[in-house]
Amino acid sequence: MEGEMPEKKKEIDTENENEKEKVLSEAEMLPKAIVRRVVKDKLSHLSTDFELSVLRDSLEGFSESARIFIHYLSATANDICKESNRQVINAEDVFKALEEIDFSDFIEPLRISLEEFRQKNVTKRSGSSKGNDTNKKAKRKGSHVESEGRKKQREDAENNEDGGNADETQ
Repeated sequence: MEGEMPEKKKEIDTENENEKEKVLSEAEMLPKAIVRRVVKDKLSHLSTDFELSVLRDSLEGFSESARIFIHYLSATANDICKESNRQVINAEDVFKALEEIDFSDFIEPLRISLEEFRQKNVTKRSGSSKGNDTNKKAKRKGSHVESEGRKKQREDAENNEDGGNADETQ
């Protein structure tokens, strides 16, 4: 009887570990809709004559491959960051990691994409800074009244949402 108890405990422990792994892997999964959109977009550029279909298993394979690549890249970037006695990974760490794992062809397109992203954020920040200043002043005074400029921005955004989503289909 004593031999049975540890085996049952092992079974329960194994089941708990499997459940934890399942929950952990579900939390780490990339959103299926985004993976599908990226794959279909890239495949449509390769084949303009006809639309390609992608099986669910294939999409899961793409998703899992991307997840593993992200883990590997982030672990390598983390090692580079630690070697520099820092705790925060920056873009240069990612570029060095890409080079280290033999994906140096990705570096230049990624640099260009990062620069475009930064430019968009600078434009957004400078364009909306006036509205933010007004809101900050109102918050400091304790007023919960929405500024006229912010109210107009919100109304415009709501109007655009109502009319702009008709073209999007999944």
